[in-house]
Amino acid sequence: MLHDIEEKLRAHIEKIVPLTDQEFEFISGHFTVKNYKKRELIIQSGESVPYLYFVISGLLMLSHNDDQGKQHIVSFAMEDWWETDTLAWFTQTKASMSLQCLEDTIVYCLSLPQYRALCAGIRKMEHFFLEKSNAGHIGAQRRILSFLTSNAKERYEQLLKRYPSLYQRVSKTLLAAYLGVSRETLSRLYHSSGK
Repeated sequence: MLHDIEEKLRAHIEKIVPLTDQEFEFISGHFTVKNYKKRELIIQSGESVPYLYFVISGLLMLSHNDDQGKQHIVSFAMEDWWETDTLAWFTQTKASMSLQCLEDTIVYCLSLPQYRALCAGIRKMEHFFLEKSNAGHIGAQRRILSFLTSNAKERYEQLLKRYPSLYQRVSKTLLAAYLGVSRETLSRLYHSSGK
């Protein structure tokens, strides 16, 4: 089982940088594997954020609750994705968001000191994390632009095109919140798209 999990991490990294067995042994020694149950909170708003998480299997939801108690869904993270409250993790401050498991989930955990040791120990990992960071920025900008320039139907179609598996894995209520529409509007969009 652990060997399979390690192979997933290695394959993920090697999409960007090639690794020798010795390099991967060094890299994998910086990660910890953790298992979480469905509905379990990995990060709780107001608490410290010890890790950056790489999803091996399962599904996570990053969200923020405003002063009125309304939940704003920032992102979903599935297999092969990284997630955390980045501001809190990187600055070692308290979380402003929560990270919850929507399914039973297995993650690799990387602390900030381990992240820095990895980047200092293997320069390839600096390049790897730079590429992942850039991809994250692109995704965030796309999402912001989508909210600024697209109507609900267009946002729905963009999400369906980019992440079709989310529709089987995430409740319609959560998808509606992610898209910034009501549950009823999402149902209308879903039926009008012929799904």
